[in-house]
Amino acid sequence: MKHRVERLAERLTSVLASWPMVECVLSCEASETDVLDPYFALVLDVFCSGDIPDDQVRQEAFENPGAFESSRAKEKDRFFLEGLPIRIEYKQVGSVDEILEKRFNIMWVYRNSGTYLFYRLVDGKVLYKRSEWIDRVREGLSRTPPEFWERLKETHLFSMEHSLSDLGGAALKDDWYFFMTSLVGFMRACISTLFAINQAWEPSDRHMTEALNALAVLPEDFQGRWATLLRVDGSATPERKYQVAQLVAKSIFSM
Repeated sequence: MKHRVERLAERLTSVLASWPMVECVLSCEASETDVLDPYFALVLDVFCSGDIPDDQVRQEAFENPGAFESSRAKEKDRFFLEGLPIRIEYKQVGSVDEILEKRFNIMWVYRNSGTYLFYRLVDGKVLYKRSEWIDRVREGLSRTPPEFWERLKETHLFSMEHSLSDLGGAALKDDWYFFMTSLVGFMRACISTLFAINQAWEPSDRHMTEALNALAVLPEDFQGRWATLLRVDGSATPERKYQVAQLVAKSIFSM
Protein backbone atom coordinates (compact mmCIF):
# COMPACT_ATOMS: atom_id res chain seq x y z
CA MET A 1 0.00 0.00 0.00
CA LYS A 2 2.80 2.41 0.86
CA HIS A 3 4.45 1.74 -2.48
CA ARG A 4 1.16 2.62 -4.15
CA VAL A 5 1.04 5.98 -2.35
CA GLU A 6 4.66 6.72 -3.24
CA ARG A 7 3.97 5.92 -6.88
CA LEU A 8 0.99 8.28 -6.96
CA ALA A 9 3.02 10.98 -5.22
CA GLU A 10 5.78 10.63 -7.81
CA ARG A 11 3.25 10.76 -10.63
CA LEU A 12 1.64 13.95 -9.33
CA THR A 13 4.98 15.56 -8.49
CA SER A 14 6.18 14.94 -12.05
CA VAL A 15 3.21 16.90 -13.37
CA LEU A 16 3.61 19.72 -10.85
CA ALA A 17 7.37 20.02 -11.41
CA SER A 18 6.77 20.56 -15.15
CA TRP A 19 5.04 23.87 -14.42
CA PRO A 20 7.68 26.64 -14.43
CA MET A 21 6.04 28.57 -11.55
CA VAL A 22 6.29 25.63 -9.13
CA GLU A 23 9.13 26.18 -6.67
CA CYS A 24 8.69 23.27 -4.28
CA VAL A 25 6.42 20.29 -3.54
CA LEU A 26 6.03 18.86 -0.04
CA SER A 27 3.98 15.91 1.18
CA CYS A 28 2.23 16.37 4.54
CA GLU A 29 1.65 14.27 7.61
CA ALA A 30 -1.70 12.87 6.46
CA SER A 31 0.15 11.18 3.61
CA GLU A 32 2.24 9.17 6.06
CA THR A 33 -0.73 7.32 7.59
CA ASP A 34 -1.93 3.94 6.35
CA VAL A 35 -4.40 4.13 3.46
CA LEU A 36 -6.93 2.25 5.61
CA ASP A 37 -6.78 4.96 8.26
CA PRO A 38 -9.93 7.16 8.13
CA TYR A 39 -7.64 10.21 8.23
CA PHE A 40 -5.61 9.17 5.20
CA ALA A 41 -5.23 11.49 2.24
CA LEU A 42 -2.30 12.15 -0.05
CA VAL A 43 -1.75 15.84 0.73
CA LEU A 44 0.72 17.91 -1.27
CA ASP A 45 1.77 21.49 -0.56
CA VAL A 46 2.80 23.21 -3.78
CA PHE A 47 4.71 26.47 -3.39
CA CYS A 48 4.57 28.70 -6.45
CA SER A 49 6.24 31.88 -7.68
CA GLY A 50 3.41 32.79 -10.07
CA ASP A 51 -0.09 31.93 -11.23
CA ILE A 52 -0.83 28.23 -11.64
CA PRO A 53 -2.60 26.85 -14.76
CA ASP A 54 -6.39 27.15 -14.97
CA ASP A 55 -8.71 24.51 -13.49
CA GLN A 56 -9.33 22.72 -16.78
CA VAL A 57 -5.63 22.56 -17.60
CA ARG A 58 -4.83 21.14 -14.18
CA GLN A 59 -7.61 18.59 -14.40
CA GLU A 60 -6.35 17.38 -17.77
CA ALA A 61 -2.75 17.34 -16.52
CA PHE A 62 -3.84 15.04 -13.71
CA GLU A 63 -5.48 12.83 -16.37
CA ASN A 64 -9.06 13.79 -15.51
CA PRO A 65 -9.24 12.14 -12.06
CA GLY A 66 -12.49 11.26 -10.34
CA ALA A 67 -14.56 13.89 -8.52
CA PHE A 68 -12.19 16.72 -9.40
CA GLU A 69 -13.05 19.98 -7.67
CA SER A 70 -11.15 23.19 -7.08
CA SER A 71 -11.64 26.14 -4.74
CA ARG A 72 -12.80 29.36 -6.36
CA ALA A 73 -9.50 31.06 -5.57
CA LYS A 74 -7.51 28.19 -7.11
CA GLU A 75 -5.89 27.46 -3.76
CA LYS A 76 -6.90 23.79 -3.50
CA ASP A 77 -7.64 20.83 -5.74
CA ARG A 78 -9.45 17.74 -4.47
CA PHE A 79 -9.93 14.51 -6.40
CA PHE A 80 -9.48 10.73 -6.33
CA LEU A 81 -6.82 8.64 -8.02
CA GLU A 82 -7.02 4.85 -7.91
CA GLY A 83 -9.67 5.23 -5.23
CA LEU A 84 -7.43 7.29 -2.91
CA PRO A 85 -8.25 10.87 -1.82
CA ILE A 86 -5.83 13.50 -3.11
CA ARG A 87 -5.52 17.03 -1.72
CA ILE A 88 -3.25 19.59 -3.41
CA GLU A 89 -2.83 23.01 -1.84
CA TYR A 90 -1.19 25.86 -3.75
CA LYS A 91 0.66 28.56 -1.81
CA GLN A 92 2.57 31.58 -3.09
CA VAL A 93 6.25 31.80 -2.20
CA GLY A 94 5.92 35.56 -1.78
CA SER A 95 3.10 35.19 0.75
CA VAL A 96 5.10 32.70 2.80
CA ASP A 97 8.17 34.97 2.73
CA GLU A 98 6.03 37.89 3.88
CA ILE A 99 4.59 35.92 6.80
CA LEU A 100 8.06 34.83 7.87
CA GLU A 101 9.36 38.38 7.60
CA LYS A 102 6.48 39.83 9.63
CA ARG A 103 6.13 37.10 12.22
CA PHE A 104 6.49 39.56 15.09
CA ASN A 105 3.92 41.98 13.67
CA ILE A 106 1.04 39.59 12.96
CA MET A 107 0.57 37.81 16.28
CA TRP A 108 -3.20 38.19 15.90
CA VAL A 109 -3.09 35.69 13.01
CA TYR A 110 -1.96 32.88 15.30
CA ARG A 111 -4.97 33.24 17.60
CA ASN A 112 -7.05 31.32 15.04
CA SER A 113 -4.64 29.44 12.82
CA GLY A 114 -1.86 28.58 15.24
CA THR A 115 1.52 27.78 13.70
CA TYR A 116 0.43 24.89 11.48
CA LEU A 117 1.83 26.58 8.36
CA PHE A 118 5.30 26.54 9.89
CA TYR A 119 4.84 22.92 10.96
CA ARG A 120 4.10 21.90 7.38
CA LEU A 121 7.05 23.87 6.06
CA VAL A 122 9.44 22.25 8.53
CA ASP A 123 8.11 18.69 8.68
CA GLY A 124 6.84 18.15 5.15
CA LYS A 125 8.75 15.67 3.01
CA VAL A 126 10.43 17.40 0.08
CA LEU A 127 9.35 15.70 -3.15
CA TYR A 128 10.68 18.39 -5.47
CA LYS A 129 12.53 21.70 -5.23
CA ARG A 130 13.58 24.00 -8.04
CA SER A 131 15.99 26.04 -5.89
CA GLU A 132 17.22 26.28 -2.31
CA TRP A 133 14.18 28.30 -1.21
CA ILE A 134 12.73 25.62 1.10
CA ASP A 135 16.16 25.08 2.66
CA ARG A 136 16.45 28.80 3.44
CA VAL A 137 12.95 28.81 4.93
CA ARG A 138 13.72 25.85 7.17
CA GLU A 139 17.01 27.35 8.25
CA GLY A 140 15.23 30.57 9.19
CA LEU A 141 12.57 28.73 11.17
CA SER A 142 15.21 26.71 13.00
CA ARG A 143 16.64 30.00 14.30
CA THR A 144 13.36 31.40 15.63
CA PRO A 145 14.37 33.68 18.54
CA PRO A 146 13.06 33.17 22.10
CA GLU A 147 11.26 36.53 21.92
CA PHE A 148 8.93 35.18 19.23
CA TRP A 149 7.91 32.23 21.39
CA GLU A 150 7.36 34.50 24.39
CA ARG A 151 5.12 36.87 22.43
CA LEU A 152 3.28 33.90 20.95
CA LYS A 153 2.71 32.55 24.46
CA GLU A 154 1.34 35.89 25.63
CA THR A 155 -1.00 36.08 22.64
CA HIS A 156 -2.56 32.71 23.41
CA LEU A 157 -2.68 33.30 27.16
CA PHE A 158 -4.87 36.32 26.44
CA SER A 159 -7.18 34.21 24.29
CA MET A 160 -7.26 31.46 26.91
CA GLU A 161 -8.25 33.91 29.65
CA HIS A 162 -10.99 35.42 27.48
CA SER A 163 -12.45 32.00 26.60
CA LEU A 164 -12.32 30.90 30.24
CA SER A 165 -14.44 33.91 31.23
CA ASP A 166 -16.98 33.05 28.53
CA LEU A 167 -16.97 29.43 29.66
CA GLY A 168 -17.86 30.37 33.20
CA GLY A 169 -20.71 32.60 32.10
CA ALA A 170 -22.12 29.95 29.78
CA ALA A 171 -21.96 27.31 32.56
CA LEU A 172 -23.92 29.56 34.93
CA LYS A 173 -26.49 30.39 32.25
CA ASP A 174 -26.82 26.75 31.16
CA ASP A 175 -26.19 27.92 27.59
CA TRP A 176 -24.97 24.73 25.96
CA TYR A 177 -24.08 26.19 22.57
CA PHE A 178 -21.99 29.04 23.95
CA PHE A 179 -20.51 26.67 26.51
CA MET A 180 -19.30 24.30 23.79
CA THR A 181 -17.88 27.05 21.57
CA SER A 182 -16.16 28.66 24.56
CA LEU A 183 -14.74 25.30 25.64
CA VAL A 184 -13.33 24.70 22.16
CA GLY A 185 -11.78 28.18 22.16
CA PHE A 186 -10.31 27.63 25.59
CA MET A 187 -8.82 24.25 24.73
CA ARG A 188 -7.42 25.53 21.44
CA ALA A 189 -5.75 28.44 23.23
CA CYS A 190 -4.34 26.06 25.86
CA ILE A 191 -2.80 23.89 23.17
CA SER A 192 -1.22 26.83 21.35
CA THR A 193 0.16 28.19 24.62
CA LEU A 194 1.74 24.87 25.53
CA PHE A 195 3.33 24.49 22.10
CA ALA A 196 4.72 28.02 22.40
CA ILE A 197 6.14 27.20 25.84
CA ASN A 198 7.79 24.11 24.34
CA GLN A 199 8.95 26.13 21.31
CA ALA A 200 7.33 23.64 18.96
CA TRP A 201 5.20 24.16 15.86
CA GLU A 202 1.62 22.89 16.03
CA PRO A 203 0.56 19.89 13.90
CA SER A 204 -2.92 19.47 12.46
CA ASP A 205 -5.81 18.85 14.83
CA ARG A 206 -6.02 15.28 13.54
CA HIS A 207 -2.68 14.49 15.16
CA MET A 208 -2.87 16.94 18.03
CA THR A 209 -3.66 14.52 20.87
CA GLU A 210 -0.54 12.43 20.29
CA ALA A 211 1.66 15.49 19.73
CA LEU A 212 0.29 17.26 22.81
CA ASN A 213 0.98 14.32 25.10
CA ALA A 214 4.51 14.06 23.69
CA LEU A 215 5.49 17.62 24.64
CA ALA A 216 8.48 17.74 26.97
CA VAL A 217 6.92 20.30 29.33
CA LEU A 218 3.32 20.01 30.53
CA PRO A 219 1.56 21.28 33.67
CA GLU A 220 1.13 19.04 36.67
CA ASP A 221 -1.87 16.68 36.45
CA PHE A 222 -2.52 17.92 32.92
CA GLN A 223 -3.56 14.63 31.26
CA GLY A 224 -6.24 13.83 33.82
CA ARG A 225 -7.75 17.30 33.76
CA TRP A 226 -7.59 17.40 29.96
CA ALA A 227 -9.42 14.07 29.78
CA THR A 228 -12.21 15.55 31.90
CA LEU A 229 -12.61 18.48 29.49
CA LEU A 230 -12.84 16.02 26.59
CA ARG A 231 -15.62 13.90 28.11
CA VAL A 232 -18.90 13.88 26.20
CA ASP A 233 -20.67 11.13 28.15
CA GLY A 234 -22.32 13.53 30.58
CA SER A 235 -20.23 12.40 33.54
CA ALA A 236 -18.77 15.90 33.89
CA THR A 237 -21.28 18.73 34.21
CA PRO A 238 -20.61 22.18 32.70
CA GLU A 239 -19.91 23.50 36.19
CA ARG A 240 -17.39 20.71 36.82
CA LYS A 241 -15.68 21.30 33.47
CA TYR A 242 -15.44 25.00 34.24
CA GLN A 243 -13.80 24.21 37.57
CA VAL A 244 -11.32 21.91 35.85
CA ALA A 245 -10.67 24.51 33.15
CA GLN A 246 -9.81 27.01 35.89
CA LEU A 247 -7.25 24.56 37.30
CA VAL A 248 -5.76 23.97 33.85
CA ALA A 249 -5.52 27.72 33.21
CA LYS A 250 -3.91 28.35 36.60
CA SER A 251 -1.31 25.65 35.99
CA ILE A 252 -0.46 27.03 32.54
CA PHE A 253 -0.25 30.61 33.77
CA SER A 254 2.29 29.50 36.37
CA MET A 255 4.63 28.00 33.75
